[in-house]
Amino acid sequence: MTNTPYDDVFRTLLNDCSFLVLPMLNEVFGEHYTGKEEITFFLNEHFINQQEGTEEKRITDTFFAVSGVKKKKYHWECESKADKSILARFFEYDAQIALDSSSMETGMFVLEFPHSAVLILRGGNSMPDKMRTKIKVPGGEVEYDIEVLKIQLYSMEALFKKNLLFLLPFYIFNYESELAACEIEPEKLAALGEEYIKARKMLEKMQEENKIDIFTKCTLMDMSNKVAEHIAAKYSKVKEGVKKIMTGQILEYEAKIIKNQGRAEGIKSVIIHMYSKGFTLSQIAMATDKDESEIRLIIENE
Repeated sequence: MTNTPYDDVFRTLLNDCSFLVLPMLNEVFGEHYTGKEEITFFLNEHFINQQEGTEEKRITDTFFAVSGVKKKKYHWECESKADKSILARFFEYDAQIALDSSSMETGMFVLEFPHSAVLILRGGNSMPDKMRTKIKVPGGEVEYDIEVLKIQLYSMEALFKKNLLFLLPFYIFNYESELAACEIEPEKLAALGEEYIKARKMLEKMQEENKIDIFTKCTLMDMSNKVAEHIAAKYSKVKEGVKKIMTGQILEYEAKIIKNQGRAEGIKSVIIHMYSKGFTLSQIAMATDKDESEIRLIIENE
Protein backbone atom coordinates (compact mmCIF):
# COMPACT_ATOMS: atom_id res chain seq x y z
CA MET A 1 0.00 0.00 0.00
CA THR A 2 1.41 3.38 -1.06
CA ASN A 3 2.16 5.91 1.65
CA THR A 4 0.33 9.24 1.51
CA PRO A 5 1.59 12.56 2.90
CA TYR A 6 -0.83 11.99 5.77
CA ASP A 7 0.82 8.67 6.61
CA ASP A 8 4.21 10.40 6.54
CA VAL A 9 3.01 13.16 8.89
CA PHE A 10 1.40 10.60 11.21
CA ARG A 11 4.63 8.61 11.46
CA THR A 12 6.81 11.71 11.77
CA LEU A 13 4.81 12.84 14.80
CA LEU A 14 5.06 9.39 16.35
CA ASN A 15 8.80 9.31 15.76
CA ASP A 16 9.73 12.88 16.71
CA CYS A 17 7.02 13.80 19.26
CA SER A 18 5.96 10.41 20.59
CA PHE A 19 4.72 11.77 23.93
CA LEU A 20 1.86 13.47 22.07
CA VAL A 21 0.23 10.08 21.57
CA LEU A 22 -0.52 9.69 25.30
CA PRO A 23 -3.36 12.25 25.43
CA MET A 24 -4.78 10.49 22.36
CA LEU A 25 -4.90 7.23 24.31
CA ASN A 26 -6.58 9.02 27.20
CA GLU A 27 -9.20 10.40 24.83
CA VAL A 28 -9.94 7.22 22.91
CA PHE A 29 -9.40 4.46 25.45
CA GLY A 30 -10.20 6.34 28.65
CA GLU A 31 -6.67 5.93 29.96
CA HIS A 32 -5.14 8.23 32.56
CA TYR A 33 -1.59 8.62 31.32
CA THR A 34 0.29 11.57 32.78
CA GLY A 35 2.94 11.99 30.10
CA LYS A 36 5.71 10.40 32.13
CA GLU A 37 5.09 6.85 30.93
CA GLU A 38 7.62 4.99 28.80
CA ILE A 39 6.61 4.36 25.18
CA THR A 40 8.26 1.48 23.31
CA PHE A 41 7.78 1.20 19.56
CA PHE A 42 7.97 -2.16 17.81
CA LEU A 43 8.66 -3.13 14.23
CA ASN A 44 5.63 -2.29 12.12
CA GLU A 45 6.37 -4.90 9.45
CA HIS A 46 4.48 -8.16 9.72
CA PHE A 47 4.35 -11.16 7.41
CA ILE A 48 0.88 -12.56 6.79
CA ASN A 49 0.70 -16.23 5.83
CA GLN A 50 -1.32 -16.71 2.65
CA GLN A 51 -3.46 -19.74 1.80
CA GLU A 52 -1.10 -20.89 -0.95
CA GLY A 53 1.77 -21.00 1.54
CA THR A 54 3.44 -17.72 0.62
CA GLU A 55 3.97 -14.73 2.90
CA GLU A 56 2.87 -11.18 2.26
CA LYS A 57 4.48 -8.24 4.06
CA ARG A 58 2.08 -5.80 5.67
CA ILE A 59 3.09 -2.54 7.30
CA THR A 60 1.03 -1.07 10.13
CA ASP A 61 1.08 2.66 10.82
CA THR A 62 2.28 2.05 14.36
CA PHE A 63 2.48 -0.63 17.02
CA PHE A 64 3.75 0.33 20.46
CA ALA A 65 3.50 -0.36 24.18
CA VAL A 66 3.02 2.04 27.07
CA SER A 67 4.45 1.13 30.45
CA GLY A 68 2.29 2.74 33.12
CA VAL A 69 0.59 1.05 36.05
CA LYS A 70 0.68 -1.94 33.74
CA LYS A 71 2.04 -2.45 30.25
CA LYS A 72 -0.45 -2.18 27.39
CA LYS A 73 0.02 -2.64 23.65
CA TYR A 74 -1.61 -0.40 21.07
CA HIS A 75 -2.08 -0.53 17.30
CA TRP A 76 -2.97 2.76 15.55
CA GLU A 77 -3.76 3.46 11.92
CA CYS A 78 -4.38 6.73 10.08
CA GLU A 79 -6.89 6.51 7.22
CA SER A 80 -8.00 9.21 4.81
CA LYS A 81 -11.41 7.51 4.81
CA ALA A 82 -12.77 4.13 5.75
CA ASP A 83 -13.34 1.46 3.13
CA LYS A 84 -14.89 -1.98 3.20
CA SER A 85 -11.56 -3.69 3.81
CA ILE A 86 -10.55 -1.80 6.94
CA LEU A 87 -11.88 -4.33 9.46
CA ALA A 88 -10.33 -7.24 7.57
CA ARG A 89 -6.98 -5.44 7.49
CA PHE A 90 -7.15 -4.61 11.18
CA PHE A 91 -7.87 -8.24 12.02
CA GLU A 92 -4.91 -9.39 9.90
CA TYR A 93 -2.58 -6.91 11.57
CA ASP A 94 -3.85 -7.55 15.09
CA ALA A 95 -3.80 -11.32 14.69
CA GLN A 96 -0.23 -11.23 13.39
CA ILE A 97 0.83 -8.93 16.24
CA ALA A 98 -0.74 -11.42 18.66
CA LEU A 99 1.00 -14.35 16.96
CA ASP A 100 4.37 -12.60 17.08
CA SER A 101 4.14 -12.36 20.88
CA SER A 102 2.20 -15.55 21.57
CA SER A 103 3.00 -17.76 24.54
CA MET A 104 2.23 -21.13 26.05
CA GLU A 105 0.66 -21.32 29.50
CA THR A 106 0.17 -24.82 31.00
CA GLY A 107 -0.56 -26.36 27.65
CA MET A 108 -2.65 -23.43 26.41
CA PHE A 109 -1.72 -21.30 23.41
CA VAL A 110 -2.26 -17.64 24.41
CA LEU A 111 -2.78 -14.78 21.96
CA GLU A 112 -2.96 -11.20 23.22
CA PHE A 113 -4.52 -8.74 20.79
CA PRO A 114 -3.47 -5.08 21.04
CA HIS A 115 -5.84 -2.21 21.81
CA SER A 116 -6.62 -0.89 18.33
CA ALA A 117 -7.85 2.42 16.97
CA VAL A 118 -8.06 4.31 13.69
CA LEU A 119 -7.83 8.04 13.01
CA ILE A 120 -10.32 8.90 10.26
CA LEU A 121 -9.66 12.11 8.36
CA ARG A 122 -12.67 12.16 6.02
CA GLY A 123 -16.27 11.06 6.35
CA GLY A 124 -16.13 10.48 10.08
CA ASN A 125 -19.64 11.82 10.65
CA SER A 126 -21.11 8.78 8.90
CA MET A 127 -19.07 6.30 10.90
CA PRO A 128 -19.83 4.70 14.27
CA ASP A 129 -17.68 5.54 17.28
CA LYS A 130 -16.26 2.03 17.17
CA MET A 131 -16.15 -0.82 14.69
CA ARG A 132 -16.62 -4.38 15.87
CA THR A 133 -15.27 -7.73 14.77
CA LYS A 134 -16.95 -10.96 15.83
CA ILE A 135 -15.01 -14.22 15.79
CA LYS A 136 -17.06 -17.39 15.94
CA VAL A 137 -15.26 -20.43 17.28
CA PRO A 138 -16.43 -23.90 18.30
CA GLY A 139 -18.14 -23.47 21.62
CA GLY A 140 -18.83 -19.76 21.40
CA GLU A 141 -17.81 -16.42 19.97
CA VAL A 142 -15.75 -13.38 20.92
CA GLU A 143 -16.02 -9.75 19.87
CA TYR A 144 -13.46 -6.97 19.97
CA ASP A 145 -13.61 -3.28 19.12
CA ILE A 146 -11.64 -0.95 16.88
CA GLU A 147 -12.03 2.55 18.32
CA VAL A 148 -12.66 5.36 15.83
CA LEU A 149 -11.23 8.85 16.30
CA LYS A 150 -12.81 11.45 14.01
CA ILE A 151 -11.01 14.71 13.34
CA GLN A 152 -14.35 16.36 12.46
CA LEU A 153 -15.47 16.19 16.09
CA TYR A 154 -12.83 18.64 17.33
CA SER A 155 -12.64 22.40 17.11
CA MET A 156 -9.29 24.17 17.37
CA GLU A 157 -10.12 25.11 20.96
CA ALA A 158 -10.94 21.49 21.82
CA LEU A 159 -7.61 20.25 20.47
CA PHE A 160 -5.72 22.51 22.85
CA LYS A 161 -8.10 22.08 25.79
CA LYS A 162 -7.73 18.30 25.63
CA ASN A 163 -4.03 18.50 24.70
CA LEU A 164 -4.69 16.64 21.44
CA LEU A 165 -1.85 18.42 19.67
CA PHE A 166 -1.18 15.27 17.66
CA LEU A 167 -4.32 16.10 15.64
CA LEU A 168 -3.35 19.70 14.86
CA PRO A 169 -1.67 19.01 11.47
CA PHE A 170 -4.85 17.25 10.30
CA TYR A 171 -7.21 20.03 11.38
CA ILE A 172 -7.50 21.44 7.85
CA PHE A 173 -9.57 18.39 6.89
CA ASN A 174 -12.41 20.10 8.74
CA TYR A 175 -12.29 22.80 6.06
CA GLU A 176 -11.80 20.55 3.03
CA SER A 177 -15.30 21.14 1.64
CA GLU A 178 -14.82 24.92 2.01
CA LEU A 179 -11.40 25.31 0.40
CA ALA A 180 -12.77 26.26 -3.03
CA ALA A 181 -14.88 28.99 -1.43
CA CYS A 182 -11.92 30.17 0.67
CA GLU A 183 -9.90 30.57 -2.51
CA ILE A 184 -12.33 33.08 -4.03
CA GLU A 185 -13.99 34.67 -0.97
CA PRO A 186 -11.61 36.86 1.09
CA GLU A 187 -13.80 36.68 4.19
CA LYS A 188 -13.68 32.89 4.30
CA LEU A 189 -9.95 32.84 3.60
CA ALA A 190 -9.44 35.29 6.46
CA ALA A 191 -11.54 33.13 8.78
CA LEU A 192 -9.38 30.08 7.97
CA GLY A 193 -6.26 32.17 8.52
CA GLU A 194 -7.56 33.25 11.93
CA GLU A 195 -7.84 29.59 12.95
CA TYR A 196 -4.16 29.03 12.20
CA ILE A 197 -3.09 32.30 13.80
CA LYS A 198 -4.95 31.11 16.89
CA ALA A 199 -3.11 27.77 16.74
CA ARG A 200 0.27 29.46 16.36
CA LYS A 201 -0.36 31.77 19.31
CA MET A 202 -1.47 28.90 21.53
CA LEU A 203 1.62 26.88 20.59
CA GLU A 204 3.80 29.89 21.39
CA LYS A 205 2.09 30.25 24.75
CA MET A 206 2.64 26.56 25.52
CA GLN A 207 6.33 26.94 24.71
CA GLU A 208 6.61 30.03 26.92
CA GLU A 209 5.01 28.06 29.77
CA ASN A 210 7.44 25.14 29.13
CA LYS A 211 4.58 22.76 28.31
CA ILE A 212 6.25 21.96 25.00
CA ASP A 213 9.74 22.69 23.70
CA ILE A 214 10.75 24.60 20.60
CA PHE A 215 11.33 21.40 18.63
CA THR A 216 7.78 20.15 19.28
CA LYS A 217 6.27 23.50 18.42
CA CYS A 218 8.18 23.79 15.14
CA THR A 219 7.44 20.18 14.23
CA LEU A 220 3.68 20.69 14.71
CA MET A 221 3.76 23.85 12.64
CA ASP A 222 5.84 22.26 9.89
CA MET A 223 3.61 19.17 9.73
CA SER A 224 0.49 21.38 9.64
CA ASN A 225 1.93 23.13 6.63
CA LYS A 226 2.84 19.85 4.96
CA VAL A 227 -0.74 18.55 5.18
CA ALA A 228 -2.15 21.90 4.04
CA GLU A 229 0.19 21.96 1.02
CA HIS A 230 -1.17 18.62 -0.12
CA ILE A 231 -4.86 19.02 0.62
CA ALA A 232 -4.94 22.58 -0.78
CA ALA A 233 -2.67 21.86 -3.74
CA LYS A 234 -5.24 23.34 -6.16
CA TYR A 235 -5.85 26.44 -4.04
CA SER A 236 -2.79 28.67 -4.07
CA LYS A 237 -4.22 31.39 -1.80
CA VAL A 238 -5.19 28.86 0.86
CA LYS A 239 -1.88 27.03 0.62
CA GLU A 240 0.22 30.17 0.79
CA GLY A 241 -1.91 31.64 3.56
CA VAL A 242 -1.39 28.65 5.84
CA LYS A 243 2.30 28.47 4.91
CA LYS A 244 2.87 32.12 5.80
CA ILE A 245 1.35 31.60 9.23
CA MET A 246 2.73 28.19 10.12
CA THR A 247 6.24 28.41 8.66
CA GLY A 248 8.42 31.13 7.22
CA GLN A 249 8.71 34.05 9.60
CA ILE A 250 8.02 32.15 12.81
CA LEU A 251 10.58 29.40 12.14
CA GLU A 252 13.13 31.95 10.97
CA TYR A 253 12.52 33.90 14.16
CA GLU A 254 13.13 30.82 16.32
CA ALA A 255 16.32 30.04 14.41
CA LYS A 256 17.59 33.55 15.05
CA ILE A 257 16.85 33.27 18.75
CA ILE A 258 18.93 30.10 18.99
CA LYS A 259 21.75 31.35 16.80
CA ASN A 260 22.05 35.02 17.74
CA GLN A 261 21.04 35.01 21.40
CA GLY A 262 22.85 31.80 22.23
CA ARG A 263 20.08 29.82 23.89
CA ALA A 264 22.37 27.03 25.02
CA GLU A 265 19.63 24.79 26.34
CA GLY A 266 17.69 25.14 23.10
CA ILE A 267 20.73 24.22 21.04
CA LYS A 268 21.57 21.34 23.34
CA SER A 269 18.09 19.81 23.08
CA VAL A 270 18.15 20.04 19.27
CA ILE A 271 21.62 18.45 19.12
CA ILE A 272 20.71 15.58 21.43
CA HIS A 273 17.45 14.95 19.59
CA MET A 274 19.07 14.96 16.14
CA TYR A 275 21.87 12.66 17.31
CA SER A 276 19.35 10.20 18.82
CA LYS A 277 17.60 10.07 15.43
CA GLY A 278 20.79 9.09 13.62
CA PHE A 279 21.91 12.42 12.13
CA THR A 280 25.66 12.71 11.54
CA LEU A 281 27.82 15.31 13.28
CA SER A 282 28.20 17.24 10.01
CA GLN A 283 24.44 17.32 9.49
CA ILE A 284 23.90 18.56 13.07
CA ALA A 285 26.61 21.17 12.61
CA MET A 286 24.93 22.48 9.47
CA ALA A 287 21.54 22.71 11.22
CA THR A 288 22.80 24.37 14.43
CA ASP A 289 25.79 26.37 13.16
CA LYS A 290 28.01 24.69 15.76
CA ASP A 291 31.46 23.16 15.32
CA GLU A 292 31.55 19.37 15.28
CA SER A 293 33.93 19.43 18.26
CA GLU A 294 31.34 21.39 20.30
CA ILE A 295 28.60 19.01 19.22
CA ARG A 296 30.69 15.98 20.16
CA LEU A 297 31.34 17.46 23.61
CA ILE A 298 27.62 18.07 24.22
CA ILE A 299 26.77 14.51 23.19
CA GLU A 300 29.53 12.98 25.33
CA ASN A 301 28.44 14.94 28.41
CA GLU A 302 24.77 14.06 28.04
